[in-house]
Amino acid sequence: MPSSALVISEQDRAVLESWIRSSTVPAGRVERARIVLAVADGAGTSGAARSLGVSRPTVIKWRDRFATNGIAGLDDEARSGRPKTIDDAAIIAATLDPPPESLAVTHWSSRLLGRHLAIGDATVARAWRRYGIKPWRRQTFKFSTDPQLEAKVRDVVGLYLNPRAPRGADVSSGGERPSPPDLSQQER
Repeated sequence: MPSSALVISEQDRAVLESWIRSSTVPAGRVERARIVLAVADGAGTSGAARSLGVSRPTVIKWRDRFATNGIAGLDDEARSGRPKTIDDAAIIAATLDPPPESLAVTHWSSRLLGRHLAIGDATVARAWRRYGIKPWRRQTFKFSTDPQLEAKVRDVVGLYLNPRAPRGADVSSGGERPSPPDLSQQER
């Protein structure tokens, strides 16, 4: 197809020029718009390729797709590859269900959920990233899976209620640390 045969309507030209000016249009689509406009403005295949820093086959591809399908021809086509075997919705739904008690965890990790669903953990992580799911940051309180939690809580609460420790008891606190000394006012 000779480059001089590419004619663009005013409406299509306005759309392509708006793509070039936009900061939200993907870079690939902007490049395609520039290619089509350059060819339509008479740059020719080699001239458009040289001025835009792309190969001649790239210019030919997008010029011909625009000539055949118009603006819709500049969209990405479906990619090849194996189709998805599990839907993201199934991953998200499984994420919202609590893990089985036999796992002794409070929330799913991508590896545990992947193993549970018989899919790769990267597939789970991709779905979580796509939808902003962070099971480790849920706003609800997480109960410990420690079977001796109740006894430990009773011991700690008992110390708060009766601060005098029984004889021979060694009581220490690991929750607070003293603030560092103020080095700006050292003794001289």
